[in-house]
Amino acid sequence: MKTILAAYSGVLKGTGSSILSALQDLPAALWPCRSKMEKHLQVISVLQWVITFLAMGIACTVLLIYMFCTDCWLIAAVYTAWLIVDWNTPKQGGRRSSWVRNWTVWTYFRDYFPVRLIKTCDLLPSRNYILGYHPHGIFCFGAFCNFGTEATGFSKKFPGIKPSLATLAGNFRLPILRDYLMSGGICPVNRNSIDYLLSCNGTGNAVVIVVGGAAESLHCAPGMNSVTLKNRKGFVRLALQKGSDLVPVYSFGENDVYKQVIFEEGTCWRTLQKRLQKILGFAPCLFYGSSFCILPFSNPITTIVGEPITVPKIENPTEAMVDLYHGMYLRSLLSLFDKYKTRFGLKESDVLHVQ
Repeated sequence: MKTILAAYSGVLKGTGSSILSALQDLPAALWPCRSKMEKHLQVISVLQWVITFLAMGIACTVLLIYMFCTDCWLIAAVYTAWLIVDWNTPKQGGRRSSWVRNWTVWTYFRDYFPVRLIKTCDLLPSRNYILGYHPHGIFCFGAFCNFGTEATGFSKKFPGIKPSLATLAGNFRLPILRDYLMSGGICPVNRNSIDYLLSCNGTGNAVVIVVGGAAESLHCAPGMNSVTLKNRKGFVRLALQKGSDLVPVYSFGENDVYKQVIFEEGTCWRTLQKRLQKILGFAPCLFYGSSFCILPFSNPITTIVGEPITVPKIENPTEAMVDLYHGMYLRSLLSLFDKYKTRFGLKESDVLHVQ
């Protein structure tokens, strides 16, 4: 009680700075709602991203169609006309926004797990890079937080490097969602888009590709250390054609934020998942988290950016050349995993399985 009266006296007698000082001297017990409020904000920030990923594109498409049947049809018509004119922008570097990438909401998103980014080597602004991200997980939380926002300080850790996270091209056909994704520096994972970034956009570009893709998400589960990489060589061929260095990236904990019902190979459910994956471009996983089922578990995600592999520019690389650099990349990824695994809760005997 005396502490409260002393603080109150400081507020009455002091200037603005003494007011702040007096308030800061109050015991933490007098701020019982602060930690709870921060936790609520963290939950909301993660939920908004999950719901955005799952429903924003479809919801905005339905809304746009509905608006054509109302008095707001003119707004819908103008937006649709602009959408047609702007259709190729995602393939031409997009329209990133530093303001959006630095939103405070992303710091709450980061702190929910939390997500950390660890740099092991400098990336030179005079070069272009293809960063292979592993593993996919369910929603690629680590990839989005580290490369689609500035919450973990990518630009400060890698000055002069502009990251572009590649995701499903189909997302950029959906109204509003496409603009939201582009504002974070997210681009379609197709040849035209990546060609532009690595050939027509100068140097200092880092295209982040989740190499395992949808197929890898079908195998993710807590404690699972597995990547789909053996037959994924397209990103290596592209790196050779553009003379862009390859950088392995591994996120410890990405597979631990959701539990998934994994169906055995050969079952009808597994067959259905694979067929839908080919049709839709993403795998319909049966997963669950903590509250509301779609909220992930708050397990730490630590992303390690490895050492770049210098790649020469060869317009028509042979299969032998592609295999050579694919093997170098694979060995570098395995080395990165083995070097850091014990620091993030794994045992020395744990190995990274490559499918």
